[in-house]
Amino acid sequence: MTDFIWPCRVYWEDTDAGGVVFYANYLKFLERARTEWLRQLGFEQERLRREQGLMFVVGETRLRYLRPARLDDWLRITVQPLQIGRASLNIAQQAWRGDTLLTEGEIRIGCVGAEDFRPARIPEAILQTLSA
Repeated sequence: MTDFIWPCRVYWEDTDAGGVVFYANYLKFLERARTEWLRQLGFEQERLRREQGLMFVVGETRLRYLRPARLDDWLRITVQPLQIGRASLNIAQQAWRGDTLLTEGEIRIGCVGAEDFRPARIPEAILQTLSA
């Protein structure tokens, strides 16, 4: 599967007093990109929760910060599935400004029951789409 790219502008709320993106806000950018990636594949997370009682949650993150992003920068956040399991996905993600890689990492998300947060099998329709 090819990379998904989500454009993202850096706003005041994303930066610290020096106008640099606060490190934890990259996690927000990555989360939004994963949400839009699933949406463009035809899987809205709220509908998944409401209709199937399932949610995706972050189980593990590993990020490297290489260069700072600043106020008003136009970023590209990428999503690339690395490993597709029965109940979890490992996803490579990057944040780019032009040709400059700013942040890269790997996120593991798991499928859980919305009521009890117990691990659950990823719906077959999602697995089939990701494996295509």
